[in-house]
Parts: sequence; C-alpha cells; structure tokens
Amino acid sequence: MSIHVNEQQKLFTLHTKNSSYQFFADEHGYLEHLYYGAPIGEADMRYMRYFSDCGFSPNPYDLRGQRQFSLDTLSQEYSGYGCGDFRLNGVQPEYADGSRSADFHYQGYEKIQGKYAVQGMPACYDNGGEWETLRIDLKDEVSGLELQLYYGVCEKLDVITRCAVFHNGSSDTIRLHKAASACLDLPFGDWDVIHFQGRHCMERIPQRQRIPHGIQTISSQRGASSHQHNPFVILANPSTTETAGECYGAMLVYSGSFAIELEKSQLQSTRLVAGIGTDSFLWNLKEGDTFWTPEVIFSFSNSGLETLSNSYQELLRKNVCRGPYKNAPRPILINNWEATYFDFTGEKLLNIAKEAQSLGIEMLVLDDGWFGTRNDDTDGLGDWFVNEEKLGGNLQQLIEKINQLGLKFGLWVEPEAICIPTKLYQQHPDWAFQIPGRKPTMGRCELILDLSRKEVVDYLYERIHDILSNHHIEYVKWDMNRHMTDVFSAALPAHQQGEVKHRYMLGLYDLLERLTQAFPEILFEGCSGGGGRFDAGMLYYSPQIWCSDDTDAVHRLQIQYGTSFGYPYSAMGSHVSAVPNHQTGRSVPMSTRGIVAMSGAFGYELDLQQLTPQDKEEIRLQIQQYRKRSAIVSNGRQYRLTNAVEDRYFTAWQFVSQDGTEALLNLVVLNPQANPWGMHVRLRGLQEDAQYKDIASGKVYSGAALMNGGYTFPTMQGDYASTCIHFVKE
Repeated sequence: MSIHVNEQQKLFTLHTKNSSYQFFADEHGYLEHLYYGAPIGEADMRYMRYFSDCGFSPNPYDLRGQRQFSLDTLSQEYSGYGCGDFRLNGVQPEYADGSRSADFHYQGYEKIQGKYAVQGMPACYDNGGEWETLRIDLKDEVSGLELQLYYGVCEKLDVITRCAVFHNGSSDTIRLHKAASACLDLPFGDWDVIHFQGRHCMERIPQRQRIPHGIQTISSQRGASSHQHNPFVILANPSTTETAGECYGAMLVYSGSFAIELEKSQLQSTRLVAGIGTDSFLWNLKEGDTFWTPEVIFSFSNSGLETLSNSYQELLRKNVCRGPYKNAPRPILINNWEATYFDFTGEKLLNIAKEAQSLGIEMLVLDDGWFGTRNDDTDGLGDWFVNEEKLGGNLQQLIEKINQLGLKFGLWVEPEAICIPTKLYQQHPDWAFQIPGRKPTMGRCELILDLSRKEVVDYLYERIHDILSNHHIEYVKWDMNRHMTDVFSAALPAHQQGEVKHRYMLGLYDLLERLTQAFPEILFEGCSGGGGRFDAGMLYYSPQIWCSDDTDAVHRLQIQYGTSFGYPYSAMGSHVSAVPNHQTGRSVPMSTRGIVAMSGAFGYELDLQQLTPQDKEEIRLQIQQYRKRSAIVSNGRQYRLTNAVEDRYFTAWQFVSQDGTEALLNLVVLNPQANPWGMHVRLRGLQEDAQYKDIASGKVYSGAALMNGGYTFPTMQGDYASTCIHFVKE
C-alpha cells in the first residue's frame, strides 16, 4: 500500500516508487509538513523539526508562553491566513463581519481506494487499481470554514496529486479572495526554480534562476494558461542536471488564470503555493456550499531532470489524456491554413486533397474561413453555419469527395470568441464580455463569449454538435485566439463578478466534456494561437495540442525542448511548413523540417502544389519513416542530449522504446563550422549488454559503448543539416 497511517501518532506517509512524503497532526492540531524526497521506508521524520525563537514571529494564544512555536516558522501542509504566518498563504477568507482569518486544525482522515475526482474540472484518473487517495479534514472552529486536503498517490508513476476543497459550515456567506490548490514547504536547502516563459510564436522557453529571499510569482491573469507563462515549475538543487540531482515538479491541471508563488523565508525555508490566479478572484461561498480547487501534480526525482520529465510524460499519456487516440497513432494530416489562409474554394481544397493522397498523407484539415461571412479575421466568429457559397456546395459533399480519395477530414473551430458584425452578436450582445458604459478592448477583432452562462454553453454545444453529427468529421482543431479583457458577466450581480473567470473555465470544461463524450471517436486537438493553452487541463480533452504558431523548424527545436520538460512529445502538434518560413523568413531543408516535425504529432502546413518533385519525394520518404517510428516517439522515453536554448553548435535529442529495444537519435546542426569540432553525444536509456544495429548503415554497437563512450556524427555541411539514426536491438 502506498499510504501508511500511524493513527496513534497521527503520522501520514505517502510512498511512490522513488519518493516518500510525510506529514503529521501535532498535539495542537496543526498539520505539519515533515518530508518530501527520496524513499525513507518507515522512518518517522519528526526528529527533523526545527524551532527557533524568531523575533517578531508571533505565537498562537494558547501557546503564548512557547515563543519558539510560531506558524510563521512552522512547515505546514496548508497555510492559513491572518494568524501569525506572514509567509505566502493558501486562502484568504472574508466573513460577514468583515474579518479575515483562517486557523485550520486537524479533524480526521479517510483512506479511499482509487483516485478522487475533482468536481467540474479535469484531473488524473485511475487506470485500474493503481491509485490510492488520502483525505485530511481540517476546520477553522470559529468561522465554520472547513477544508479538505486530497492526496492522490500513484506509486508506479512517482506522482502525488493535491487539491483543496472548501466547505462553508456556517450560516453566513464566506467570501474567498484566494483559494489555492496546494502548499509545499521545503524546510531546508537552496533551490533553483525552472519555469517556462515565452510569447506568441515562442512558447515555453526554460529559464532557471536561484530562488532569492522574497516572493516570486509565475502567473497568468489572461484568462488562459497563456503563451507567456506555463502552469508548471520545477524546483531543483543548484547542482541538478539532466541525469543527476534532486528536483521537484509542480504542474497545475488548469487552463485559466493561475498563480504559482514561491517564497524563501527568513529561516531559509522555501514555500510553493499553487492555484487559481488571485487577480480579481472572489468566490462567494454560501451556507452549505463547497468550492473545489484545481488539481496539482507533484513529482520528485533524485536522478535528475530527465527522470522527472519522463514521469510527467508517462502520467499525462496514461492518466490524463483520454479516448481512443491517447495511445494510438495519429493520422498524418495536411492543414490548409498556410497554403490558402482565408482564400479557398471547395475546388482548391479538393486539389490539395488529391495531391496529399498521392504523397501518402492521411487527412485534410479545413482551417479558418468555412463558416458565416468569414473571409478575414474581422467577421464570422459565432455564426457557426457552413458558407456553402464559398465552398461551392454543402460541406458533406466536399467531405465525401475527400473521403473517396481515401483521406479523413478534419475541421477548425473557435467557439469561445465572437465578432461584432455577426448575427449572433446582434441577437445577443450581452453574451460577450463587455463592461457597461465602456467600449470593449478588441483582440484580433474578437470579443470573448461569456461561458460562465449556461445558455451560452448550451448554444455552443448545440451548434458544434449539429456540425459534427451531420458531417463525417474525424478531427477537430479547437482554437482560442483571444485573451480575456473587459471581464464582466451581464448575468451575474456585482458581488459575483469576481467569480466570472473561474465560472468561464467551468463552462468551457463542461462544453468540452459534453462534446468529447458525444463524439468519442473524434480526435480533438487543442490550440490557442498555437501554444497559449498548452496545459494538463486541456490534455484531458485533447490528447494533442498545436505546440506553436511558429512553424520555423529551428525555433521549434527550442519550443519543443522546453515543452518536453513537462509534456509528452505525442501531445505536441508539429508540422512541416513552407520555406521561406511564414513567421521568420528562414529557409530550412525539407529533410530537417521533417526530422523536427516527426518529434511530435506529425503533419504538414503548406501548399503541396507548389513543391518541387524532390520535395514531394522527400515527403513520401518522411511519411514512410514516421509510420515506422511514431510508436517510439509517442510512447517511449525521451532524452535531451543537449540544451536547445544554450548550445548553438547543434541540438541532439533521443527517444527510446519502453522496452529499450529501439532508439531514435536526432541531430540538427545550427551553426556549421569551418575546421569543425566533432559532434559527439552519449546516448541514454539503452540496455548495456545489448547490441544495437544502425538500420541505415548496418553497423552494430553495444548499448554500453553508445552510452558510456558515445556516438560521433560525421561532419555535416550546409544550412541546418540534420540526421535521424534508428537503432534496433539485434
């Protein structure tokens, strides 16, 4: 069993394969955190508790004579508010009399077989008896505010999940100004934080820095997890590398505004608090009501960053992604966007499909512009009716012609946004986020629909359901190209406006749940201007997400590198696009574009009719290669052999099948040199005593030689030369 309880000592120990997590309820009823790290067996870690008479750190009233006991210096499982702990807090309640305080004390616990679910939101799920749940009950006796801490433990995958649930046991409304999901106290040590910053077209670039004294916040207040900051951080020992050292991961399963806060205290302890973003958040918890917070996934590694990454990747593939495609090969697709943008007809699309079929591509995806009066980005969103005049016939007729060629058909939608000229807006202007008396801020000529309203969610479900049920559509690209401004719901009173952003997310999750359950055979791909909502919450509904609108293969090396610290390559939508690249103007060989794109959910985004015969032959070869290699990329372990952000000579990365019998070694030369240094890497994850054949050259190497001695690549010249070596165990 992974959860051990010493009832007499009120001591709780959670075990995974390579970690232990321990806390206890002390004699005063406070829930003290003791340890999280490498396995400790059945040890009682209370001997590590440290107390200090720290000036200006107050003491609970009943312990006013014990100046060494202060919540301000105590390692806690969840921090209260206003009772002497001046560090980051987990909750900020306001009561009917205007007071603000939360002093939680232990009430009891329950062990539950299986994995808890989070009400109204995505979360990890059990795959058949692999999980256990521990629930800890706490209460603020004066106010009646109750707190339940949920712990989900998956021993096999080395993860511990957390969420907090608040219940109002009083007769008055309690207003929550903050309701974090989890708090993690690390009482000793210096730590680096690795977080993943960026911008549109350059998402999730890792940034590593020492946690200083003070407070640091990684957050998004955009109504989406965002291109700028990802809801995932790593705390690492300063000496930790890819292959050695301690590190902790904290990943929020949430797609809206979030905050991950870090503080190094006066006594050198480090606190992490993660949850819903607090900017403008205010939840009214009425008598008897319950509020669930999003889930946080924690994992620990004492063997470096790659072990941590592989734990998260396997968890997301197996226990977050759902549906028939979560482990299945994805269809190789051609998206028409960069080939035609809005300028297409049914005939033009059919010609693209014919060319795609001749090359071995398996699906055509029709992107933006097929509905309403959508001929540019100023109109159409909200009017989800097929523009038959533009297509030269109805959509099903076009789909049937494409299906007759042997291709599947996919469709782009952006249901969460609305354009002002549309019929929907003219009928329901109050359905869009707008502040009364103010002209709305515009983004891409769009406003955001108020998904906190059930009637809006129901309308979108009806329209999208109608399209999917009346057309043979096998893939949906779900886009969202607008971050939230002017957040105001015409359906809620003034005192509930702080609930709108989170209610929006609950509405979105409800809409996605209903559609994915109604059409379980459809492959949904998430998108938000590329990677603006690349998070575990969206992976629950869409097993792949368009990684970035930047399709430049050289930039994609950095984007996919950073993304891989927390997310599987199988989730990264990655396409070969035209050159010069539409975003950067850079030209990269077709072979290199293919190698980069094949490290993900593979496809094409270019005008096939403009390609040279040589490029078309290269595409046929790429498709053959991908079909042979996709299982290793999708379900194997990954290894970052170089730092794609800092190493400017070349970038190398590797995939190994779970059984260690196959490996893919990839390399792209970024900066070819005259009189060059040798390009040398050491492979990882192979079987030392096995023999591996290079499929292309026929040469055989031992696993020990490739890992301990390494592999030296031949000199490669020209712009962005590349190679992928496929090793197979003999």
